[in-house]
Amino acid sequence: MTKREAIKAIEQHGMLLAFPVDNAPEPRSLWSVAYPRSKMKWEWDEDGDNRVAELWHLREVLSRSRKVVYVKWFKGRATFFSLDLFRALLAIYSRQPKFRALSRDARDLLSLLEENSPQSTKQLKRQSGLVGRALEGTYTRALKELWSRLQIVVFGEVDEGAFPSLAIGATKWIFEGLYREAAEMTEAEAEALVDLYIRSQPLLLKQHLRIVAELRHT
Repeated sequence: MTKREAIKAIEQHGMLLAFPVDNAPEPRSLWSVAYPRSKMKWEWDEDGDNRVAELWHLREVLSRSRKVVYVKWFKGRATFFSLDLFRALLAIYSRQPKFRALSRDARDLLSLLEENSPQSTKQLKRQSGLVGRALEGTYTRALKELWSRLQIVVFGEVDEGAFPSLAIGATKWIFEGLYREAAEMTEAEAEALVDLYIRSQPLLLKQHLRIVAELRHT
């Protein structure tokens, strides 16, 4: 799958995971669109499926394209949004009463990213003081709050040793125009796009409705 093909697929479906969840047909993924008759196997040795590694590298390229948006939105998995659907979801979430009601740790991370974006995992942990195995869960939960609200995005990777880490940025700076457009979007326009892309995908719809319910609860 090429970069151009991947962007076209994401724009067509509105939202695609990078890889399937246990090879299930739903939610749809870049893998299932590109290779609908092939089960994906996580094999990284020389005899493994090169398509897995190619798609892994394509994630990073797509994240920097500004043609789509990469967020760990669905169960902590790499999720790619079309600009239209991302804008619509952000418009809906940002209007909810608890959109900015973040935990202290999530608020601290967002503040750091709003001062300087993007940053690597190591940078964020060091600056926030959430360093070490004992605080790994705290860091992960704080990021989850921000991922679910679409307040942060992935924008490339940073080489930090044996394995590169995601470069994370504040949505309002990485996609400044998109963030502004979401604030100007009407509720009717946003809901129409959600209906178009998500209503036919039960697992994604369930995730969306759960987030809205959490943000509405006071």
